[in-house]
Amino acid sequence: MNNICGKNVANFRKKLKISQREIADRLQLTGLDVDKNAIQRIECGKRFVTDIEIIALSKVLNCSYAELLEQ
Repeated sequence: MNNICGKNVANFRKKLKISQREIADRLQLTGLDVDKNAIQRIECGKRFVTDIEIIALSKVLNCSYAELLEQ
C-alpha cells in the first residue's frame, strides 16, 4: 500500500456523487496534471500522493487534510 488517503478519497468522492474523471478534471483546474487512472490508483492505494495533491484533493472534495489522512 502506497498511501493512507485512498479509501477516504473514494468515500468523499462517492458522497459527492462524482466520478473519478470528475475528480481528475477538478484537480486539473487547480493546476495538477492528474488523470482518471491516477485517481483510480490513489483510491486503491497503488499510487503515492504528494502533499500538494493532498491539499488539492481536500479542496475539490470539500474536506480537511486530516479527514483525508484518517485511518
